[in-house]
Formats: sequence, C-alpha cells, structure tokens
Amino acid sequence: MSESEAIAKTPSPRTLETLKNDFRQLGLQPEMTIIVHSSLSSLGWVCGGSVTVIQALMDVITPNGTLVMPTHSGEYSDPATWEKPPVPSDWWQIIRENMPAFDPQITPTNGMGKIVETFRKFPQVLRSYHPEVSFAAWGKHAETIIKNHSLDYSLGESSPLAGLYDLDGWVLLLGVNYDSCTCLHLAEYRVPYKKETLRGTVVLEGDRPVWKNYQDIEVSNECFNQIGAAFEQTQSVKISAVGSAEARFFPVKLVVDFAVDWLTNNK
Repeated sequence: MSESEAIAKTPSPRTLETLKNDFRQLGLQPEMTIIVHSSLSSLGWVCGGSVTVIQALMDVITPNGTLVMPTHSGEYSDPATWEKPPVPSDWWQIIRENMPAFDPQITPTNGMGKIVETFRKFPQVLRSYHPEVSFAAWGKHAETIIKNHSLDYSLGESSPLAGLYDLDGWVLLLGVNYDSCTCLHLAEYRVPYKKETLRGTVVLEGDRPVWKNYQDIEVSNECFNQIGAAFEQTQSVKISAVGSAEARFFPVKLVVDFAVDWLTNNK
C-alpha cells in the first residue's frame, strides 16, 4: 500500500497514544512477554511509522516485560531449496562457497516486514544466532529467550519459541493471519510423527565462514490458518482493532498445545 493510499483509508493519524490505547484495549499489560507478528500497512497511516509502533508496544509492556519478533533471513539457506525465485543449479556451489556468514548485528531480515527490520536495530535489542531463523528480543527476559538457539532443530525445544512457551508468553498477530504465527512451528516438533531433513547454511568458525549442514524437520505453515480458525472456536483469542488492523492476542501455551492435538488428529 502506498502512503497516499494509507492516508486515504485512515480516518485520522495513528499516533503513539492511540496505538497504546488500542494495545491496552486488546489486553496487553505491563510485564507481559509477547511475540509480535505484524503488518505496518494494515494499521493505516502511522505518525512515525514502524518506530512509533515499537515504542507503543514497549511503553505498554514496560522494560519489565519482554518484546520478541522473528528476524528470519531465509536467504541464508541452501540455494538448492530456493524457489522464489530459484537459481540455476550450476550456481549452487558458488553461492555456498561465497555466502557471507550471518552476523546478528548487520544481517537484514528477509520478508518479515518493516516493523521487524526496524526492531532488530533498536537499542538494547538482542538477536539469537541462527543464520536462517533468528529471533530478536528486548526487555526483562530477552537474554533468556535468545541465548543458546540451536542450529539443529531450529524452531524446536532449543529455540526462542520454547523459551516463550516456558515463560507463559503471548502471541500478538497485528494485521496478519495465523500463517505468520511462528509459535505453531513448535507444535510441529511436538507431534509423534516428524519428517527429518538436512539443511545447510554458513556459520562462523573462528573468523572464517564455513558451509555447514544441520539436522532439522520439515515444517510448513500451510495448515496454520485452519488451526487458527479452529483455535478461535475455543474462545481463547482476544480480537479487536489496532489502528485499522484486526489484531489477535492469545497465550503461546494454549495455541501450541491446541496445535499439537490438531496436528496429531489431522495427520
């Protein structure tokens, strides 16, 4: 959406104070631990853009809360698996040998949205070390959530998602649907059946980039909107407007446990 389109569709500017009021109305409170998935354009025209959205979230949950966002960089993966767009097979080894190593300070996010890309560069934000599926966190439990992010089984029991589950975190879907909800991937690791796969990326060993293969499972968000629709029937989801966006707010544990049951019964 262009800026002129956003202005035309916004009755009045979204500001720091209006967003804070909307977040509180949705149920956000001080000291909560929250993972946010977002679309800036869905909010309408925001005075200050992504910076204002992040500041509003931080003000509401306070520094005694914890704000988390997925800061994935999907291009730091095996070029043999790239589809949007694919690259010629005779490029694959050249890319593997020349891909720069992931650096949590400078590696940009890919396809995660403007709010996420702004958040990763905010003061006191920490980022986990996983070349493909890192997470960034700010606040009381930031270090606990991002530390020891395993290269193997990247969204499983040694990932920030498991940390959010253990800390009784909450999920905020801000203008996006359940197919953006990364916590549902944790459920994929907890079902009885899993399909193992071998993935590849570049990591630093000493000061040298090295191509490294790692173990994982095949994950997919294709059924996540179905899971979300069924989960809403349990009346566990708070839904209200934030700016022009429809926002959803619910506990990590409830949705992950529900998704484990759903995936087990709908193999």
